[in-house]
Amino acid sequence: MIRSEIVQHLATLNPNLTTSEVDKIVSTVFDAITDRLAQGGRVELRGFGAFTTRSRDGRTGRNPRTGVEVTVPAKRVPHFKPGKEIRQRLNSDA
Repeated sequence: MIRSEIVQHLATLNPNLTTSEVDKIVSTVFDAITDRLAQGGRVELRGFGAFTTRSRDGRTGRNPRTGVEVTVPAKRVPHFKPGKEIRQRLNSDA
């Protein structure tokens, strides 16, 4: 599911809101998650999961086209850990 499908689905479930209002709500939620992660924080959505960041060390990589070695700097990357309820739902026999 892509972002526009999420907006359309939520707009369908909430006929009292316009698509542009739903789009603004979705953008606000995603921006809040992104801002918190950029500050080094954690975002936990009970029953769904938790977003955090992890550090990756710098390393030497290779350009796949030319084979030339390149230096890849250390960076932080987003990480998602699913919650218990979502794991159970994904692995249910039903």
